[in-house]
Amino acid sequence: MSEVNSSAVLARRMADLGPLCVGIDPHPALLDSWGLPASAAGLERFGEICIAELDGVAAALKPQVAFFESYGAAGIAALETVITSAREAGHYVITDAKRGDIGSTMAGYADAYLRPGAPLESDAITLSPYLGFGALEPAIDLALEHGKALYILALTSNPEGASVQHARSTDGQSVAGAIVASAEAVNADVMARDGSDVGPIGLVVGATVGSAPRDLGLDLADFNGIFLAPGVGAQGAGGAECHDVFGAAKMLASVSRGVLGAGPGNLADAARRFVAEIAPA
Repeated sequence: MSEVNSSAVLARRMADLGPLCVGIDPHPALLDSWGLPASAAGLERFGEICIAELDGVAAALKPQVAFFESYGAAGIAALETVITSAREAGHYVITDAKRGDIGSTMAGYADAYLRPGAPLESDAITLSPYLGFGALEPAIDLALEHGKALYILALTSNPEGASVQHARSTDGQSVAGAIVASAEAVNADVMARDGSDVGPIGLVVGATVGSAPRDLGLDLADFNGIFLAPGVGAQGAGGAECHDVFGAAKMLASVSRGVLGAGPGNLADAARRFVAEIAPA
């Protein structure tokens, strides 16, 4: 993807194909059920199958870095191959790395995934803001420079996240609310400059969080970016939950096991079923 503001590219793909992102998560059990070896070669083949079968079906693909890192240097090489092959095939790639650090270290992570021409160059990456939203500035700056997107954790689908994300500061604002407000501010500035209708900073909000946004005083429908919504499928959320949490907001449902569990030859049909379930009413 070479077009400036990759979030606008993704929004168009969502409108054309439906709001579905499929994770490329080569879990050992899935490799086994697919008849693939637990090796770098197996990872690459797993990615190849996802890339081919989900072409024209999913708005985005999301390789999970952890499943590749566990194989060491060979696994990272496989990740590089999968990301590159997916983008060359025309897929929008959100690399799920959940990086978060400060200063030159954050800049290094950003350079690895967002710099044009980098071996792991992606259209977007996931980030953790829990060293402070301001610590993400090197990644934000690089993303804005090159038209990339970021997906920042805000209200995650794991129950443990609430102890941090629901906490409130002395002014009464929740941690999640502060992250939403900071992302909105960056987006508003970018959108005012380039005239786009969607900002480059997206947020990760689980489809399983139920009334949490409303309980925290957050109106997600007003957000000026895209929500990446894990928790759909195996974690229990479906269309009704997505519509309850996100309403009319731009929401990209992230599904992994619910699609991958269908096995080779069946991924496209499984993905289409989710698209039909979660598409805006």
